[in-house]
Amino acid sequence: KREIDMLNIVQRIGVKDASPEAVYDAVATIEGLAAWWTEDTTGNAGEVGGVIAFRFPPGGFDMEVIELEPARRIVWKVIDGPPEWLDTIITWDLSEEDGYTIVMFGHDGWREQDAFMAHCTTKWATYLMSLKRLIETGTGEPSPRDVMISNWH
Repeated sequence: KREIDMLNIVQRIGVKDASPEAVYDAVATIEGLAAWWTEDTTGNAGEVGGVIAFRFPPGGFDMEVIELEPARRIVWKVIDGPPEWLDTIITWDLSEEDGYTIVMFGHDGWREQDAFMAHCTTKWATYLMSLKRLIETGTGEPSPRDVMISNWH
């Protein structure tokens, strides 16, 4: 369920010929995250209460793991980073459909729809495509090798 009174980013991708377990491992492990999102990823992604630190050239953020359901769902809460991200919730819901693992991604709880939210919406899409490429081809495009979409990286 999504909050109606807050602004949310929602994305959907399908990863061909991949099990939900493979996608889950790419999102619920430090090694997996570093292979598609940012190479500078540290912390504990594999247990509820763990904290993951993500760093990028312009800065970064920390997320607390608040829910893990193997091969089905991952939920994080942003606990440090840009003010716009604080207390937002990131969800990964996985399902199988027609030979694909479907990833329903949400970044919920934005307080205003502005240029930074628009930037993050596009960046999330590029990183979700990096996740898809990692699993389908073995090579993702994590930061700092990601697509630069504007002057904000």
